[in-house]
Amino acid sequence: GGIISVESEESDSEVVIKIKDNGKGISDADIDKIFDRYYSKAMKFRKVGTGLGLYLSKQIILSHNGKIWAESKPDKGSVFYFSLPKN
Repeated sequence: GGIISVESEESDSEVVIKIKDNGKGISDADIDKIFDRYYSKAMKFRKVGTGLGLYLSKQIILSHNGKIWAESKPDKGSVFYFSLPKN
């Protein structure tokens, strides 16, 4: 029953993709860890997850000279961003 939206913005030098949800959100204590290898809160909620999804996403984006980050508030959902250079 959740809502996920995807938006993009383009500048002369990069494309930024924004993925927003209205889920449980991520605490300030956890937000800096979510891109770490094997870090997963999924076990608490879904009983599945290896903690590799966001880590692998980060590695792929970094290998293309991009950036990835997230903003979130508990009970307010999350917004994930990634940018890739156009050249």
